[in-house]
Amino acid sequence: MTEALILSAACFVAAFCAGMAGFAFVLVGAGLLLHLLPPATTAPVLVMGSFLVQSLALRAVWRHVDWPRLRRFVLFAVPGLPLGVWLLATVPARPMTAGVGALLVVYSAWMLARIGLRLPAPRVAGGPAADAGVALASGVLGGIGGYVGALPGMWADLQGWDKEATRGLLQPFIVAMQALTLPFLALGGFFTREALWLTAAALPAMVAGMLLGLAAFHRLPQGGFRLVLLALLLLSGLSLLV
Repeated sequence: MTEALILSAACFVAAFCAGMAGFAFVLVGAGLLLHLLPPATTAPVLVMGSFLVQSLALRAVWRHVDWPRLRRFVLFAVPGLPLGVWLLATVPARPMTAGVGALLVVYSAWMLARIGLRLPAPRVAGGPAADAGVALASGVLGGIGGYVGALPGMWADLQGWDKEATRGLLQPFIVAMQALTLPFLALGGFFTREALWLTAAALPAMVAGMLLGLAAFHRLPQGGFRLVLLALLLLSGLSLLV
């Protein structure tokens, strides 16, 4: 019972963050839950939870979706999923997740420092090839533990997208990738009775957190949204390093 309550509290916080920024449910949840549950249990709980709460909020961003870019991201992320699941099941994935965590910490800290110093944000011109690389790496991280949103979130910030465009990519991309990750986790034997029960127990907290986060998102100005995005990238990176 105590374990379920702690899980629900962690999922509420993760869902609230995801409701505000459109991503980070898995990364925030993992940072809180990996101290309580083993990775093999945490991964399916967080992937199922992320899929459910992000699906509920899709209607809020539907008209902002850039469909050609979304299709490109999904297409190139799919090959990374089985590789990530294989890494999770057969080799220590810690060095890879720690490397991504370090990248997120350095990037977000640098960007937050530039905001504090009132320096303009640098911009990087993207393109199909760059999108494909980011998507492939995100697919690998999705297979490892559902960490599909952080790299696209960083990529969106680096290109200076507004909050609607950012969320219009992140949220449907995460839903699509989690929907594809779930069967791989099932085939890998990760959907135990305990994982399913824990997900069901935490669902009300997830829904409440997502709804409150969505309300906050609609009230955030563009500058405030970027601060939230960078803060969650920093938190996500730290959670992968701890």
